[in-house]
Amino acid sequence: MQFRTGIGYDLHRTGAARALRLGGVEIPAESGLIGHSDADVVLHAVVDALLGAAGIGDIGDLFPDTDERYRDMDSRVFVEEAVRRTRAGGWACENCDIIVHAERPKLAAHKPAIAARVAELLGIDRDRVCVKATTNERLGPIGRGEAIACWAAVLLSREAAPAVG
Repeated sequence: MQFRTGIGYDLHRTGAARALRLGGVEIPAESGLIGHSDADVVLHAVVDALLGAAGIGDIGDLFPDTDERYRDMDSRVFVEEAVRRTRAGGWACENCDIIVHAERPKLAAHKPAIAARVAELLGIDRDRVCVKATTNERLGPIGRGEAIACWAAVLLSREAAPAVG
């Protein structure tokens, strides 16, 4: 077997007059995240982790924020395309590990739903996705509630190619 890891990161400012979506799940909050698409930092980080592990670019390459087709786009579409491209390269997602950095809203009650939705989008079992949430101890823009960030890591696998020569 061949294995590759990928890491993704995203951050968006709070304050948008729309629903807060994290990992494809609507979370009760005073405001949503500001961004060209739906600004789902969890799904954006997952996309970058997948694309990075497969060695095929990043979210900005596929879905540039200068392209109006992606304005207010549901980030589910981005994940679906990243999964399609990853699988086309012969890779399968083994697991996904996620850390959401948010001072508020508190996310403990929402972690299972986020993990289930991410697993569904990746086409893997729920027990292969872990979602953790942490604050920034009131430090910086995240700690002041001005932004939410996310780190995601994935492990991809595929059957080893036959030896050459």
